[in-house]
Amino acid sequence: MRLGPVVEADLPALAGILAEPAVYGQGYVMHHRPTSADEALEMARVRYLDPPACDGDGRGRVAYAVRLLEDSPLGAAGEVVGTTSLGEAYLAHERLHLGWTLYHPRVWGTPVNPETKYLLLRHCFEDLGYGRVKIQTDALNSRSVAAIAGLGATREGVLRRHTRREDGSFRDTVVFSVLADDWPTVSERLLARLR
Repeated sequence: MRLGPVVEADLPALAGILAEPAVYGQGYVMHHRPTSADEALEMARVRYLDPPACDGDGRGRVAYAVRLLEDSPLGAAGEVVGTTSLGEAYLAHERLHLGWTLYHPRVWGTPVNPETKYLLLRHCFEDLGYGRVKIQTDALNSRSVAAIAGLGATREGVLRRHTRREDGSFRDTVVFSVLADDWPTVSERLLARLR
């Protein structure tokens, strides 16, 4: 995988992923499925192109495009197959959130997510020096809950009635974390999955 901040040229691919019916059938319910190509493109622009910058006090995030590094059965080299972000960075508390993740259904269950999470977690712990990375998802998104657990993250619990969805309903949020002390074990587990 190759990760880089989302740029304008990435928006059509991200819009296509946002429009995929399977995404919403598997528990991605924070937002509605776009009803047109134009709406999907605007949703991608608003969500991923220029989110507010991280300020070190818990606001803002950096959205990354997830690209295939080489030609494979999953697609062509350079193709955008998803997005993920780092945000809610609190420098004084050495913690941040890895999330806002969305992949094309054709890469679900492949090495794309473990490799992406490995690269970002390594960056968080080894380059940036954070002590805690939170990863969370909607309790309804059983596929995502299982994927996060499969990374080796520790499940901390469920925040009930935590976040209002776009439709007005409330989401229960399943919270996981990886601590700096966990990173060597989690790293080895992820690398073993990728071998």
